[in-house]
This record gives sequence, C-alpha cells and structure tokens, in this order.
Amino acid sequence: MAASILRLGYPGRRWVLAWIDGGSCHQSGTQSGLTSNWARGQSSVAPPSLHTAQKPRKGEQKWEAVVGLEIHAQISSNSKLFSGAQVCFAAPPNSVVSFFDASLPGTLPVLNRRCVEAAVMTGLALNCHINKKSLFDRKHYFYSDLPAGYQITQQRLPIAVNGHLTYNSCIGKKRSQVTTKTVRIKQIQLEQDSGKSLHDDLRALTLIDLNRAGVGLLEVVLEPDLCCGEEAAIAVRELQLILQALGTSQANMSEGQLRVDANISVHHPGEPLGVRTEVKNLNSLRFLARAIDYEIQRQITELENGGEILNETRSFDFKLGCTMPMRDKEGKQDYRFMPEPNLPPLVLYDATSLPSDADSQQVINIDQLRDMIPELPSATRERLAQQYGILSEHSFTLLNEVGLLEFFQNVIKETRAEPKKVTNWVLNTFLCYLKQQNLAVSESPVRPAALAELLDLLDRKAISSSAAKQVFEELWKGEGKTAAQIVSEQHLELMQDQEALEQLCQTTIDEHPQVVMDVKRRNPKAINKLIGLVRKASVSRADPALIKEILEKKLSL
Repeated sequence: MAASILRLGYPGRRWVLAWIDGGSCHQSGTQSGLTSNWARGQSSVAPPSLHTAQKPRKGEQKWEAVVGLEIHAQISSNSKLFSGAQVCFAAPPNSVVSFFDASLPGTLPVLNRRCVEAAVMTGLALNCHINKKSLFDRKHYFYSDLPAGYQITQQRLPIAVNGHLTYNSCIGKKRSQVTTKTVRIKQIQLEQDSGKSLHDDLRALTLIDLNRAGVGLLEVVLEPDLCCGEEAAIAVRELQLILQALGTSQANMSEGQLRVDANISVHHPGEPLGVRTEVKNLNSLRFLARAIDYEIQRQITELENGGEILNETRSFDFKLGCTMPMRDKEGKQDYRFMPEPNLPPLVLYDATSLPSDADSQQVINIDQLRDMIPELPSATRERLAQQYGILSEHSFTLLNEVGLLEFFQNVIKETRAEPKKVTNWVLNTFLCYLKQQNLAVSESPVRPAALAELLDLLDRKAISSSAAKQVFEELWKGEGKTAAQIVSEQHLELMQDQEALEQLCQTTIDEHPQVVMDVKRRNPKAINKLIGLVRKASVSRADPALIKEILEKKLSL
C-alpha cells in the first residue's frame, strides 16, 4: 500500500489534572517521543470498585502490596501474525500494511508458523504446560488504531498455561547475597498488536500509523506474586534475558518490543486484597520500578487519609515521577469475546501423538522445539561461576548489561590473564567508564582485543597497576593507539634494572631517616609510606612487590 498518514481530528482534548504533593513524587527521568497508545482495552473482570482505609491493628504489619504484571513481547518474525506484511521498525508511516492489516473487506488471516513456534519455545522455557489444542478469539473494542474494531487473541484456551519464572536478586548492604524467588505464570497467549496513535497537540490531531497493526505479540500474564517495583523490574529483566536467549523476541524496550502493564493494590495482612489500579504501557525497567513504588505509596497515603481507591487505569508521567488517572473501570467493560470464525483450532503434536504420515512442514512438534532450546540465563550464570570461578553477583552483572558478557568472553579468549583479573577490570573499570559517559557496550571506544593486550602487559609485569589505569584512560580516548604504543611513548614500563632499582631504594632511605626509624620500630604504615616514596621517585615505574623485597633486605627486616 502507498505510504500515507491517516488523520483523526478533534476539537480538543480533555485532560485530568491531579495535585501532586511535593514530597510524594520521585525524581523525574527523561524520555523522548510522542504520546503513543495510552488508551487500550482492559480485562473484563473488575473487582469491587471502592476500598476504604481501616486503622492498622497494633503489633501487625501495616500494609502489604500486591503486584501482578501483563507483559507484551513482540515476536521476532519477518512477517506479521496473520499476514505477509513485513515487520520493520521505523519504516515510513503506513508503508508495511497489508490489506488484512487495514481490515479491508474480504481479507482472511493466515497464521504465521514462526510466531507459533516462538510461543511454544517461550512456554517451554518458562515451565508452562503447552496446550495441544488452543483457540483464537475476537476481543471487541473501538479505537482509532484498531481498524477491524476487534483484536484477535486467545481468551478461552491460550497456547500455554501454569508456568513459573524463577529470578534472583542481590540483597544485603554490599548486594553480595543472592536470593531466589519465583513468580507464577498464569498463561501465555498469541495476539496481534494494534496500530500506533501519535497525538499532535499543536494541531489538535491524532495521526494513525498502521505499520505495527497485526504484528505478533506474546502476552505473558504473571500472577500477583510480586510486592514492589524492584522485584517487578528484576522479574521482567529475567524474562527479557530468556526471550533474547531463545531468539523469540528481541525484547528491546526502547523500540516498544517489550511493554508492561502493572496491576497494583495494597491491603492489611490477613485481610482481603484491596482494589487494584492498572498502570499502562511502561516501557523501561526504571520507569516500571518507579511507577509501581509510587502507586503503592499513593494508595497507602490515600487510605490512611480516609480516602478511597478507585478501580481505574493510570499512566506514569516520567517527568513528574508519578501516576496520573486516565479513565475509570467502574463498569465492567464488555469486550463481547467470541470465537474467531476464520481460524480453526490450533493443534500441536508431540512425539507420542504425531501421526506417522504427517508432513513436518505442516505440523508443529513440541518435543522437537524443546530440543532446540538453547542455554538459558540461569544456566549461563552457573557455567560462568564454575568455569571462571567468579562470584554470583558478578555473573548477574555480566548478563544484565547488554553486550557485556560477549565483551568479557572475547577478552578471556585473547588474554593470558586470570579470569578473576579480567572480571575485575571489566566490571570495575570498563563498566564504570561506560556508565560515566552513558554509553552502551557496543559504543565503547575500547575493543576486547585492546583490553586483552593491556591485561597481558599487566600479567607479565611489564607495567604496574597504576600505569595500566593510565594506559586504559588513553585507550578510552579512541585515538587508535595500542596499549604497547602508549606504554612506549609515555615510558610507563616497569624498571627492569635491578641495580638501578636498588640504588633508587638506597637514595630514598638516605633522604627519609625518620620514615626509616618508624619502619624499624615496626610501624605497619611506615613500610608502605617508604614504598610509596620509592615509587614516586621512579614515576610509578617500580614494581611495589620488588621494592618491598629490596627495602626489607636493606633494612634487615
């Protein structure tokens, strides 16, 4: 179809304003882009609409928060869920839209095999039961970027159910204790995405881009087993890593490939759950954690002040750091779910039920997909700990930072330095420089080979630790010089002349008699001071261990 922009005009928009208490909003973040898709359909099951605070009982925990998540992951596929239109991020508006995506009369859906395989592999990786028979349904609601007036989803019988996601979090003052938690997965279902609404406030127009309409999604519904924003962010990050390891989704949140809706409520321990609110379209882990924590505190404050919690949908204002009301859900919305008449039941097979004469191109074998599952993040962490002897919290960092594990492994391949030393440099020096300049691993001016060469120089004691940091700083400037060239140009090599080093030590001893006296009096700090003076005289080119050995010999320690 020819590229075009559909325009929906309106005389004005009615906004809901809320008074924000100065102490209750979190620090604001930064985000760019137009407002997109913030009014969407909700669950047809609504809890009671109001909940009034009760006085906390003496001696019991004051409040408990309950958090459940609905996660929408875009499936990695060349074409859409029910059409042959290409999936292409940032394509010109309305340039990859088939007749079916635009809901032209007479068009029929054709199920994408790749999307089904992705859903099955994800379900297996998340310990779900895979339904050999699943059904498609129409979910009706009317919005400008949904041309058909309904979304094809799996309401009655989804493709996978009853799984669980295990995630680990680091606790303690130094974040060195690892605790394992599990969140239950209610279901995983296939569904099609809607188009994208871009709101132009200056011209009072909403622009509709249907490029995203019909793109395949995996909706992963988590049971309300979480209790705070940090837990939710860690769980979603673990799911993101699993999807990326499987290749079922790139799960890039900045491109809208992973979006989260959070259902949040608070209650007193031992009492019924409170009324929940839903915070929609959270597109970063940081915003997810902040939105949940803010909403928990907002509900507690509201109830303690004698107010009521409305069953409503809210959005997160990243600039103010707080949630804002979008619309209420007081009335039970009727989506008029009905079976999708143009799609037969989706039937899957395993090794025991596969017909002997079945064409492998026409059926999907669950067991065959199970055998294709690669190493998952939890197994990768265990392998790193066993193979390289690194700490558990270090393995978490290596996996959680995009591209860092690959960088680390490439350095390991090219250096003779011990893995622990490589880990220390990658996590404490390399990663620190990245964060200071807000760079991704792929944007680093220091390549794995350059760091490996630097570590080799350090490992064979050609340079000192302080000189190595100077070399790294020069490498970071990205001037194309190697570590060896920088060492040579700046004369950073360790002194190899034993006689010259002994002479330097003797000169330092002669010039600092008081420090020498302190050393002979067994002052533990004095020997280190003397070593520092020798190193200063050598412009940090002397090996501290060798200096100490020579000084002890000369002072008869």
